[in-house]
Amino acid sequence: MHFEFDKIINRLGTSSSKWNKYNRPEIIPMWVADMDFETAPCIKSALLDRINHGIYGYTEPPKELPSTVAQYLKTEFNWSIDTDWIVWLPSLVVGLNIVSRAFADEGEAILSNTPIYPPFLSAPINGDREAITTPLMWDGTKWAMDFDSLEKSVTNKTKAFLFCSPHNPTGRVWDIHELNALVNFCHKHNLTLISDEIHAGLILDKDKSHTVTANIPDAADISVTLLSASKTFNMPGLGCAYAIVKNPILRNKLKKIMDGIVHHVGALGYTATLAAYKDGKSWHNALVDYLRLNRDHVENSLAPHTQLKTYHSEATYLTWIDARQMNVENPSEYFENFGVGIYDGTPFGAPGFLRLNFACPRVMLSEALSRIQRGLDALG
Repeated sequence: MHFEFDKIINRLGTSSSKWNKYNRPEIIPMWVADMDFETAPCIKSALLDRINHGIYGYTEPPKELPSTVAQYLKTEFNWSIDTDWIVWLPSLVVGLNIVSRAFADEGEAILSNTPIYPPFLSAPINGDREAITTPLMWDGTKWAMDFDSLEKSVTNKTKAFLFCSPHNPTGRVWDIHELNALVNFCHKHNLTLISDEIHAGLILDKDKSHTVTANIPDAADISVTLLSASKTFNMPGLGCAYAIVKNPILRNKLKKIMDGIVHHVGALGYTATLAAYKDGKSWHNALVDYLRLNRDHVENSLAPHTQLKTYHSEATYLTWIDARQMNVENPSEYFENFGVGIYDGTPFGAPGFLRLNFACPRVMLSEALSRIQRGLDALG
C-alpha cells in the first residue's frame, strides 16, 4: 500500500501549536515533536466510525485494548506483560509529572541526564522535588551516560532516575551494556527507574533495535515504563498514554497520586490507540523508511558546514545540532530571520544547541535546509 508522505497539508488555521508558535506563516516550524503527515488511514477510519456514533460520554478502555497493547509490545519488542500492569494516562507529560510526585516526596530529588526533553527538568520542580542533572558525555562516536558523574551526583535524597529511551534529543538507541549498567546503578542506590520510551517505534538505523529497559534482567521490579502510540502514529493531540508497572507497590503508589487529579483518557484517544496497534503496521513501516531518508538528507546537507556539528540520529525524527561555532547569541532566533523555526537547546539544558524536527514532506525539508544554508552563508 502506498502512503502519501510527500503530500503537503496546510495546518495554518487548525490551532496547531507547532504552526502557531511564530505567528509568521513564512516560517517553517521544525521545533516541537509532531509530524506534518496525515496519520495512518486505519486510525482516521476508526475515528470517523467513533465520531459518527454521536455520543462521547465518559469512556473506559475498549475491552480488547489491554490485550492489544500486550500483543504489540510482545511483537515489537519481545516484552511480555500482564494487562493488569497497565495504568492509563491522558498524556506522557502528565505521566512524567505524576511519577515525579509518586516516587519522591517533597524536598527529595530526582536524577536525570542532560540534554533532555524539557519536561524531565520541569516535572520534579512542579511538584517541589529537586531536579538533579548530570551531562551526557560525547565519547567521540556517540553520546553516553557518564556513570562516574552520576555517582558523584546521587545523594541520600535521590529517589528516582528519569530516563529517556530512545533518547530525546540526541537520538541514541541505548545498548544492552548501557542499560545493564543503569539498572545496576539504580539498584545500588535504591532508585525507582522511570523510563520514557515514547519513541521506541521510531528506530531509524537498520542495525539497531529497541530494548525495553524494564525487560533487562532485575529491572522489572524497580521500573515504571511510560509509553504512547502518539509519536509513532502522529496523534499527540488525541491524548492517550500509559505506564507499565509490574511491581504492585509502585503501581499502587502511582494510582494513589493520580486519584482525583488526573482525568481519564478520552474516547478518541482510546479509539486511535487501538486502531494504531491493531492495523497500523504497514503505515508505520513506510513512515520509518521515509524518516530514515529525511534523516540522511539533513545530515548530508548540513555536514559541509563547519559552523554546525550535526549528531547522527539512530532513532526519533529529531536531529541534535551543536551550533556554538556560529558565534551568535541565539542560534534559534538567528535562523528564524531566515524562515526556519528550530528548537533552542536551552530548555534541554544545552544552550547553544538546536533540535531540528525533520518529520515533514521532503520538499518542505529541502526548503528549510536551503534556508539554514543561506543563514550560514550570511555569517561569512
